[in-house]
Amino acid sequence: MVRKLCLAVLVSILFITGCASSHLCQTTDTVFMVSPDDFAYNTQTATSNVFQHNNIPVLKARNEAMEQFNNMVEKLQSENIRVIQIKSRKDIKTPDAVFPNNWFSTHRDDKKRTIIVLYPMLTPNRRAEVRLNLLKEKLEESGIKISKIIDLTPYCRQGKSFEGTGSLVLDRVHKVAFASLSPRTTRDVLEDFCNQLGYRSLTFHSYDKGKLVYHTNVMMSVGTDFAVICAECIKDESERMKVLSELETLGENIIKISIEQMEHMCGNILELHDINGKRKIIMSSSAYNHFSAEQKKQLEKSGTILSFDLHTIEQIGGGSARCMVAEIFH
Repeated sequence: MVRKLCLAVLVSILFITGCASSHLCQTTDTVFMVSPDDFAYNTQTATSNVFQHNNIPVLKARNEAMEQFNNMVEKLQSENIRVIQIKSRKDIKTPDAVFPNNWFSTHRDDKKRTIIVLYPMLTPNRRAEVRLNLLKEKLEESGIKISKIIDLTPYCRQGKSFEGTGSLVLDRVHKVAFASLSPRTTRDVLEDFCNQLGYRSLTFHSYDKGKLVYHTNVMMSVGTDFAVICAECIKDESERMKVLSELETLGENIIKISIEQMEHMCGNILELHDINGKRKIIMSSSAYNHFSAEQKKQLEKSGTILSFDLHTIEQIGGGSARCMVAEIFH
C-alpha cells in the first residue's frame, strides 16, 4: 500500500507540473450543452442501451426534457459554471442531441489552448449530431483558442465506433483512459486516441442484464481524488482487480456502487469546478437519492453536490447528467 501511494504521489508530481492545482487539470469551469428540441426515444440506439425505456408519449417527453434541460442550465449558471449552449438541428431529427459529450471532447495543449477530438458514432442519427463549424464558432465567440482538430470519424467507414467521453472515462492528471469495451467502444479507436493525446489505455468488459454496458461513463466516474465504480458489473475477476488496482495506485478514494445504483445513474456523475475554482459534482436527483448517506458524505469531501431532476431524459434517452455536458478545457 505504501509503495502504491508513493507511486501515485510521484506520478501526480510528474503530470501536475504547470498546474496550479490538480483539480484544475482534471476539471473545467465551462461546459457545452445542446437543447433537446427533437428529444424522443431513439430506436437506432435502443438495441445497445438497456437504460432506454419507451414509456412516455413523444410530445410529453419532449416538453418535460426541455424543462429539465433548462432547469439544469439555470442551476449550473447560478453555481458560477459557464454554459455554452446551442439548439438541436432543425434540418434533421437528432433525438439524442442532448448528449453532446459523445461526439466530441476537448483537451488542453501545452500552451493552454483547446484541442477538439471528433468521434465515430454507432448510429446514423447520432452521427448527424456532429457540427464542428458551429462548435468552433461558439468556442471562438467565448474567447477560446483552438489549436488542433483530431478527427476520428472516418472510423465509421470501417464499422468502428467510439463515443467520446461516454466510451472514455479519463484521469486527465495521470493520462489514463478507462474504457469498457462494447459495440459503441472499439479498441482500435481507443488506441488511436491514446497515441495522439499521450494517454495510456485500460480496457475491460462490464455487463448489465446480460448485455455489455453500452458506455463506460454509466458504470464509473473518475474525479480529482475519487472514483465511483460499479465493480460488480465487471464479471471477469482479473479485469475487475486490474481496474481497482489502477484506481488505488492513482490515489483515488474508491466508492463502490451496486448494479441497482448504476441503473439509477449513480455512475453517471461528473466533477467540475466553478469560475472561482470551487469543486462541484453534478448528478441527477435519481443518482443522489440512490447514493447512501455514507457515500454522499465521501463525495462531499471532494466537492459540493449539485443534483438535477432529469427523470424523463434518463428514462427515454438512457443517459443522465454527465452525458448532457461536454467539458470545454481552455
